[in-house]
Amino acid sequence: MAAKYIQDMTEGNETSLLIRFSLPMLVGNIFQQFYNLIDSIIVGKFIGANALAAVGATGSLSFLFFSICLGLSIGIGIIIAQYFGAKKDSQVKRTIANGVYVIGVSGLIMSIIAAVFARPILQLVQTPPEILNDAVTFLRIVSGGMIAVAAYNAIAAILRALGDSKTPLVFLVISCIINVVLDLIFVLKFGFGVAGTAYATVFSQASAAVGCIIFALLKNPYFKLKREHLKVNWPIINKCIRIGLPVAAQNSMIALSLVALQRVVNGFGETAVAAFTATSRIEQLIQQPFNSLGAALSTFSGQNMGANKLERVKKGYRKSILIVAGFSLLALLAAQLGGRAIMEVFVKDEAVIDLGAKAIKLTSLMYFPLGMIHITRGLLNGTGDAFYAMINGMVEVIGRVGFSSGLAAFPAFGVWSVWITTGLTWFITAIASVIRYRQGKWKEKSLVKQQK
Repeated sequence: MAAKYIQDMTEGNETSLLIRFSLPMLVGNIFQQFYNLIDSIIVGKFIGANALAAVGATGSLSFLFFSICLGLSIGIGIIIAQYFGAKKDSQVKRTIANGVYVIGVSGLIMSIIAAVFARPILQLVQTPPEILNDAVTFLRIVSGGMIAVAAYNAIAAILRALGDSKTPLVFLVISCIINVVLDLIFVLKFGFGVAGTAYATVFSQASAAVGCIIFALLKNPYFKLKREHLKVNWPIINKCIRIGLPVAAQNSMIALSLVALQRVVNGFGETAVAAFTATSRIEQLIQQPFNSLGAALSTFSGQNMGANKLERVKKGYRKSILIVAGFSLLALLAAQLGGRAIMEVFVKDEAVIDLGAKAIKLTSLMYFPLGMIHITRGLLNGTGDAFYAMINGMVEVIGRVGFSSGLAAFPAFGVWSVWITTGLTWFITAIASVIRYRQGKWKEKSLVKQQK
């Protein structure tokens, strides 16, 4: 089935395919981080440092609540990529339909849970009283719109599994523009404060979801579903859950580890929270090339796994390592030479700028291990190695919880324990990921070879 909006990655030059596929995702991810940056800049400079800290204090919790939907979306994409690589078009369509059912139910449930339990959880992680109310407001509004985020990510994962990384980009860019405009209107003109940035985020994400869904239905041939494809198919739903839940558990454990680290940060006061929020935003931006390449490698690995081309999977991984090494070096130089200038974009507070600039220089030393995490995770997820996801999540929990609590206990480390923890966690997670790849168990994890 040939069409403009699909891409067969089982043939052709590996490096070219990976770069061409990852570039639209990179642009999209940068735009996504861009509106996160705009939120931070507007909140930090026009509402205040405490408001920025309040928004930052919700980041890991938002990720925790969303992790179930994100993991299921990734699992659905993995299954579709392997069916696509195996040329099983009917199974692709059935998985699209049943995957949407799974995401719809899970997204609604998580939206309700997150909105109801926002305050007690923020209190549990010892969010400073000065920023608690704003943090609760922001988390409730953003969580209430989680179903829109889940819908967009699910459709985007499906399209990428079929080799289309451009369509999700188009609608993400549109949503980013909407987000910036609404930010300026809600915060600067109407004075809605933190709630304004939350509403802007939700409305922009909903626009991306609706646009992407309509376009896919009109243009992508795999979304031309017949009644037989729309039937509830429990084997496919079970497979989506079986592959998606370990990834969701991985994301949940990572989110919990971030919550634990945020709790340590909160204990150092508002300045540390604001600096950590800003450096986290910067780290998210740095991660986007790694994240995009990892997602490209996931689709590449999934399709080639379905086609039983294991040597081609290995080639894609080796070439991805070279790309990671090159970007890591450039990012390291930028962080070491321009850390202070980068921090000044976010806040005016001199103490926050000074702390954050030094922190960026510290964590930048571990950018290469960070990149290795993303590409190895992408490959192993794409091949269907669900157990790896659990290993990855557990290592990040052990790293962030163990290092943060251990280092913070020594006065000599003080607030620096936060960023030392981040770097060390990246390092040990990268080591664990590469070990899992080298074991070669992923070669036996095909999800579709037994299917008719």
